[in-house]
Amino acid sequence: MVDLSRKFDVLVIGGGNAALCAAISARRAGASVLVLEGAPKFYRGGNTRHTRNMRCAHDAATEILTGPYTEEEFWDDLLRLTGGQTDEELAKFMIRESKDILNWIVEQGVRWQPSLGGTLSLGRTNSFFLGGGRAMLNALYLTAEKLGVDTVYDAEVADLKIEDGMFLSAGLKQPIDGTREIQAAALVAAAGGFEANIEWLKQYWGEAADNFLIRGTPYNRGSILKLLLDNGVQEIGDPTQCHAVAIDARAPKFDGGIITRHDSVVFGIVVNKHAQRFYDEGEDIWPKRYAIWGRLVAAQPDQIAYIIFDSTVVTSF
Repeated sequence: MVDLSRKFDVLVIGGGNAALCAAISARRAGASVLVLEGAPKFYRGGNTRHTRNMRCAHDAATEILTGPYTEEEFWDDLLRLTGGQTDEELAKFMIRESKDILNWIVEQGVRWQPSLGGTLSLGRTNSFFLGGGRAMLNALYLTAEKLGVDTVYDAEVADLKIEDGMFLSAGLKQPIDGTREIQAAALVAAAGGFEANIEWLKQYWGEAADNFLIRGTPYNRGSILKLLLDNGVQEIGDPTQCHAVAIDARAPKFDGGIITRHDSVVFGIVVNKHAQRFYDEGEDIWPKRYAIWGRLVAAQPDQIAYIIFDSTVVTSF
């Protein structure tokens, strides 16, 4: 049993990749760490469960990557993907620091698979986890446990106590024990966004959000984000921005994962329900442009589109 009456050095709210990396780093630095994961243990990890790779800058080929992917090329790809609407200082900091991730995460027990070939052309830029996101999570949780990080599941945080910009405590709501106060010297909020909260999405997307299919976890409802905003934490960025991709219209409402994503856009033409084409499908190779298609489809009537192929591409998938 975790002793929740003690004061921890670091409280991490969330249980995905970012949360576990923060928890492990803090523990390796000598801090006592508590992780509160809002989901049950089987569904731990948020959207990290559905991921499969990382994109990090590197200056040369490695055992798992077929060639260099420089900071400059990474920045150029990001700039084109966002149409120039990105924070240059923050983005370049992320890109520069990403160089250390490939080796650091292996030190935490995560394993890579050999580079990929084929139509996606990702063998040079993206490193794939052996076993996917769930295998990565299992490795990170095992490392955290061995280091002495405490973890509580089904841990709904109902309140944050912040005074004069300083975090004091969190109100933990549990089915049996009710609400109790968790004290810590520092807070890491890594509980994801609000993409599974349809009502919140409708504030920015309107009625179209009712038709959105959320391929990620149903537990990312933005409760921690709302608590932070209610406590005066500065809001920044565009709340309509998200990792929106084109997915199979037959997918479940939540938790469909990576297998529901359509990677076939570049092989045909895409039209809306009125048979109108609305974007250049071949603008760039798929790995650099797939993330724009969710937003494009969301802007179409009934948030649906259709891909039309001819016989020459039947064997291209």
